[in-house]
Amino acid sequence: MNKATYTEDVPPDRFELMEGILRLEKPSKVMLIGPTDSGKSTLLAFLANKLIERGLGVAVVDGDVGQKGILPPATVSLAFPEGPFASVGELEAYAHYFIGTTSPGSYIGEMAVGVKRLTDVALENADVVLIDTTGFVTGRGVEMKRLKAELVRPDMIVFLERNGELSYLRRVLSPYGETVTLSVSTRAREHSRSERREVRREKWRTYFADASLVEVDLSAIVPTGTELFRGRPLIQEEKDLLSAVFRWLVVAGWKGERYVVVKAEAEGGIKGHTHYPVHAVDFESLSNLLVGFIDGEGLCLGAGILKWINFGEMKAQVLTPLSPKEIDKATELRFGRIRVLETGDELGHLRRDEL
Repeated sequence: MNKATYTEDVPPDRFELMEGILRLEKPSKVMLIGPTDSGKSTLLAFLANKLIERGLGVAVVDGDVGQKGILPPATVSLAFPEGPFASVGELEAYAHYFIGTTSPGSYIGEMAVGVKRLTDVALENADVVLIDTTGFVTGRGVEMKRLKAELVRPDMIVFLERNGELSYLRRVLSPYGETVTLSVSTRAREHSRSERREVRREKWRTYFADASLVEVDLSAIVPTGTELFRGRPLIQEEKDLLSAVFRWLVVAGWKGERYVVVKAEAEGGIKGHTHYPVHAVDFESLSNLLVGFIDGEGLCLGAGILKWINFGEMKAQVLTPLSPKEIDKATELRFGRIRVLETGDELGHLRRDEL
């Protein structure tokens, strides 16, 4: 399920933009900026197909982690279209960068690094790199876009807006590339949150359709993106003391800069304690948590759903579509901040400091 499909029934300024891109020195980078439901993906599909018609090599960097075309969600992805395509969702990923959430407000650094890393890879094999971005254009979204533009240095930054709402953002980004402003097409349709959630549900379901449960040795593949597993394991006396003080069932724990424990709350226990010197993680928060298999270059081989951790044996059960050969390339298992089922149902987001 995709919201945007290729069409040539577009406003005339899209053809003018196309001619402007053709005049850029190659290889060139074009970044698309616009609020949610402004038509960025439709514009990207139009430009990519037209450039392919002209015989140019095109790369697509899909950075819209919430409304991803290239699977899976919660990653930044790169694809090289081999020919005409109707929807970005048809494209097969060449590489991913793991973000681990569909709500990236607390991950603006990772978002910028991911776009930069994949753009650099794309430039090795493409004449034009088209970079789609999230609809997050206010608040911290302004800083996210600034970081992306500062790192990538696009040759052209295309703004899609309705009533001049991006004028400040355009001023912020103008030092980093030539700016072009287009009006949002009258054909662009706003989608409700429930519609966007249903689109994501279908994409999750599709990605995990052929997944299988694998055992991951956490002593061989380093768990990252979390405070868990850092420092020395707690001795039984320390677990007993923490259990008595906070009235928790302490499942596992470590002592590094501070105490970090995985706990289940007993009746009457203190809830959600994350203050120094004790950081507590609810055992339930780890169930159905999105994780990424990361290779030695820091890129994501694919995603998985964490089902169970045996802390004593340092083994994790993960549902993933990756093959054993692909998993063998992983050096990290990076913890995300969204819980999701293989059916596509999202169980909720975690705060960045929650793990």
